[in-house]
Amino acid sequence: MRKIIASTFVSLDGVMQAPGGPQEDPVNGFNFGGWVFHYWDEESGKVIDELFAKPFALLLGRKTYDIFAAHWPYQDDSISAVFNPATKYVATHRPDTLTWENSKALGSDIVASLKKIKQEDGPDLLIQGSGNLIQTLLANDLIDEMTVMTFPLLLGKGKRLFEGGATPGALKLNRSSISGKGVIIATYERSGEVPTGSFADDNPSEAELERRRNWK
Repeated sequence: MRKIIASTFVSLDGVMQAPGGPQEDPVNGFNFGGWVFHYWDEESGKVIDELFAKPFALLLGRKTYDIFAAHWPYQDDSISAVFNPATKYVATHRPDTLTWENSKALGSDIVASLKKIKQEDGPDLLIQGSGNLIQTLLANDLIDEMTVMTFPLLLGKGKRLFEGGATPGALKLNRSSISGKGVIIATYERSGEVPTGSFADDNPSEAELERRRNWK
């Protein structure tokens, strides 16, 4: 069974929009494109290199696909060497416009398509960027593993990793580290249902009981 693995950069307040540069995704007046640049170091790069070290297919939303397709086919480096030949599964309403080599549209029912692909033999599916697609996958509990790199800055507004609607569930922290520039790197996987408990007094006061009645 193939896994869907997400890897994403976020600010401390959860924004994931345009980490790479000012022209990457300036929609809705986002003025901080390229916010990752000054925090990048050898340890951050090592995490990304490890993600790309084993065979993978790319799983991309249409906007991220267009950004990548306008860049990586024209590069000659270690990332383009693995991105260009990899299969790209793309969430798109315009399948006839996928021009990057080895690109495949997911069709009209993205969730059903991915459930089927996950059952097939093949490399894991690696998500890069693709905020809208990630929202869909979180809502349908389709992400098996997620590496979140949290950068020490606040962006205030912008597209967020968790916009709401994710399937509730517990997570297991598989590994974590902090880069020399303060980037918190954490890898999670699903770990069952949300566990709940209570610190409440076994013998609540009348005032507390009244509060509960009022807040129902």
